[in-house]
Amino acid sequence: MTANPDRREPLRGMVRPAMATREAAKQEPMPYPEHDKLGPLGMRPSALHDPIELRAKLLTEFANAVQAAREAVAVVDEDTTRAVHGARKALRRARGVLALLGGALPKSERHAVKAALQAARRSLSTIRDHAVAPEALGQLELSDEDRATARRVLDNAAESIPPVTEVKQLLAEAATRAAAQAEALQAAVPPAVSWDVVSRGICKVYGQARDARKAAKRSKSAFHEWRRRSKELVYQLDLVARHAGARALAIDAEFDAVTDALGPAVDLLMLREFVHTHAHGIPADEIDHLRDSLDDQLGELMKGTRRISRDVYDAKPKKFERRLNKSVKRDLTPADELRNGQNV
Repeated sequence: MTANPDRREPLRGMVRPAMATREAAKQEPMPYPEHDKLGPLGMRPSALHDPIELRAKLLTEFANAVQAAREAVAVVDEDTTRAVHGARKALRRARGVLALLGGALPKSERHAVKAALQAARRSLSTIRDHAVAPEALGQLELSDEDRATARRVLDNAAESIPPVTEVKQLLAEAATRAAAQAEALQAAVPPAVSWDVVSRGICKVYGQARDARKAAKRSKSAFHEWRRRSKELVYQLDLVARHAGARALAIDAEFDAVTDALGPAVDLLMLREFVHTHAHGIPADEIDHLRDSLDDQLGELMKGTRRISRDVYDAKPKKFERRLNKSVKRDLTPADELRNGQNV
């Protein structure tokens, strides 16, 4: 898969930590012995080496996600689907960053921010379904009878589509909730965040995605959970790759390809519920036939995506974490030292 060239661009608008914060952190020595996972001896500069700078990068990434959610409000009049998708994507990215910071936060604060982000994103679920369903149904292979039933479902759904003013208000409220969490994180995150905290956060999300993939063999809800965690994992690996290099980017690309493949199946999961919700006035046997058609296609997609993702999710979490640490370390080791077999 060809990696997105935008992924390697440095983050813009980074804010330097306050001098007081830097001075406070200097009071606590943070040695980097040569055997450390990412110790800076002989390595090129990176935010991943500097716990103070890493904290700033992570908080800025969270703030950028919040800003993207805000900007989605301005797009509603032009393209509701793009606006809702952009806001939900931004909130998912914010949750991915939160998971990277989780090990540095008090448990109560971590849970509070997570719950607020979940509530903000769920508030947009219904308008997301209305925005996506027509195109998703239109792309499916359906019999003439099922196609007619699908049109009646869409006609029913059209009656409950919220007006643009309401969509704009929902987006604005979701962005405001997320913005409050950015302020909370700024106050709660300690002056320095080490790479160990970040790598453990990635490892935890990877483990959750791996467990959900396994459960998805028999559970549709687990399949959806698999994609949620996979998307957060891709956002996390993308951030790391921008500050590491080609090896970390290659790992990101593996998971990005699998996550993209999960999309059509998740759309079908949404359509199953959408058809059920907007089935009023349609004979039950016609609705059942349409849902059976959706289930047949969904079953094949779920089976296929589990098969193509087997190797990507084969490693246990600790083994995956070792692979990531080694890749990042090699990315940050000068080429001449790699050739001489040093620091690898």
